[in-house]
Amino acid sequence: MNKESLHYKIADEQEEFNQIHRMNYQTFVDEIPQHGVNEKKILIDKFHVENTYIIAKKGNALVGMIAVRGNRPFSLDEKLSEIDSYLPDGSIPCEIRLLSVKKDFRSSTVFYKLVERAVSHCLEHGYNLALISGTVRQLKLYKRIGFEPFGPLVGEEDARFQPMYLTKERFIKSAKVFNKLMIRQSPNKESMNFLPGPVPVHTQVEEAFSQGAVSHRSEEFILQMNEVKEKLKQLTGAQHVQILVGTGTLANDLAAAQLKRCAGQGLILANGEFGFRLVDHAKRMGLSFRVIEKEWNEPISLAEVERYLLINENISWLWTVHCETSTGYLFDLIGLEKLCRKYSVNLCVDACSSAGIAPLDLENVYLATAVSGKALGSYPGLAIVFHREKVEPDRTLPRYLDVGLYQENGSVPFTHSSNLVSALLSALNTLDRQKGLLLYKEVKSILTREGLEFLGDDSYSPGIITIPLNEFISSKKFGDNLKRKNIIVSYESDYLLKRNWVQLALMGKYHRGEVMKAMGTIIEEYNNIKVSAETVQ
Repeated sequence: MNKESLHYKIADEQEEFNQIHRMNYQTFVDEIPQHGVNEKKILIDKFHVENTYIIAKKGNALVGMIAVRGNRPFSLDEKLSEIDSYLPDGSIPCEIRLLSVKKDFRSSTVFYKLVERAVSHCLEHGYNLALISGTVRQLKLYKRIGFEPFGPLVGEEDARFQPMYLTKERFIKSAKVFNKLMIRQSPNKESMNFLPGPVPVHTQVEEAFSQGAVSHRSEEFILQMNEVKEKLKQLTGAQHVQILVGTGTLANDLAAAQLKRCAGQGLILANGEFGFRLVDHAKRMGLSFRVIEKEWNEPISLAEVERYLLINENISWLWTVHCETSTGYLFDLIGLEKLCRKYSVNLCVDACSSAGIAPLDLENVYLATAVSGKALGSYPGLAIVFHREKVEPDRTLPRYLDVGLYQENGSVPFTHSSNLVSALLSALNTLDRQKGLLLYKEVKSILTREGLEFLGDDSYSPGIITIPLNEFISSKKFGDNLKRKNIIVSYESDYLLKRNWVQLALMGKYHRGEVMKAMGTIIEEYNNIKVSAETVQ
């Protein structure tokens, strides 16, 4: 099977109907001898004008179809009398017919997606039960989806069918794919969140956050704060860590305030939105520094950095993001740390988008920053500052920007949030980086298979996938359409809109099945927009 993407739609073009008639013949004459042969090899269903055909296409070729019809008598009425006596009370039935998938696609998800869309169509039009004559060759498959057999077999000896029905309750219980569909039908369905923050959180994190607040001076809170700090140090290898109420921006302001105490000049690496934000932090703090500046997503090599350090002997600190969130580019932290040790330079790292998802060793890093609401998997609201050495309070700094003041007071010099700290502790206890990595690889594999391009390679962050769209596909329209389907991707930031990019962030807690379901919708929407754009050109 070639890897051109599939898209699903309701048939509305004459060429699509022509292909439907040919597939109808191939399936119900050649394969299942239900109708007589004819020279044209075309079979037009007797209910054709009443059928709604949901089809799967690869390019312009039909690869699967299913028909939905609500008018009585059904085709099954002609084969089995008193059908209603077999059905649950209160049934409002429609009929699903002519389910056919080309042989090359029968081991794929085409069958499920066609049935799913047929059931969705039934629900949207007020029906609560779907009837089908299931070929005896596929009874196991129908039952697995949730169809329930009733009555005797019908049809001729070499083309036997089992009358079956599918209720709302049955497919909720029996098939995950339809369970997801029913959730999607509900107006109260929560959105599928692929943002880099806030991220979806584990139910245990939700429960921890919802506990009653306790005083930040209580022994209970101090013990919990210390436990969180120990877990963060174990996760990163950092010598010291402070936690404060705030954001990643605040954490980087604290880092800039500490760098102001360093003699000599600094060097900042920037090849994306957040690298250039570090430049802005440094300017606002009045730091003396140089910049290795590249176009967005253009690599900054270790060799370039070393040449710069070799020539500029007065560089005393180097500041970089670890993961450039705007692209997913991941700097070689191990290589940079070795270079900085070689040239006696203090390495400072913005790890806001990498802590919790990418390998991170901060043992010899002078300063690093992180946040609670990204890959650590908790709610936003806590800023985190790691530091290699003990820091004394500095009365020349604003109190809120003095790392030494936090260290002196066990990270609690001011009012703190017990709810956020409790949630972060729960997130650290449920963090599973390996599971996140496997999910990232699977999502990338799907995108590759479906022909979507993305920035970078396996050296990029496992938490960010950046998809550049061509000029004929609007990232805003793509993102808006997905949002209406309760799938939230990152696209509304100015820097993404400007470049016509969308991003899928895989930080926080995800259920694989839900992600795979969402990926199907994302691919479908992409293909629909792509086909529309190609038609206009």
